[in-house]
Amino acid sequence: MNVKETIDSRKETKGAKEALALTKGASRLVAAKGTKVQELDLRSKPARDDILKLMLGPTGNLRAPTFVVGKTLYVGFPKDGFEGL
Repeated sequence: MNVKETIDSRKETKGAKEALALTKGASRLVAAKGTKVQELDLRSKPARDDILKLMLGPTGNLRAPTFVVGKTLYVGFPKDGFEGL
């Protein structure tokens, strides 16, 4: 896995504006919560609210971990890890 960028949201909180900025170079968003993994094709221009619902936690801050691999933006940690993502 060749990670381009990692974001440590524990050190510096990031809100909606910063979360959306991370999607600019990405073509795919993969968001995980527990065993549930959702994917969005960012090239299809999904609604802003749909993107933010996957990227932000209940406090309105970017969920952790968040990282970019190639043109894929990963948010959250799946229960079974990132094997196969």
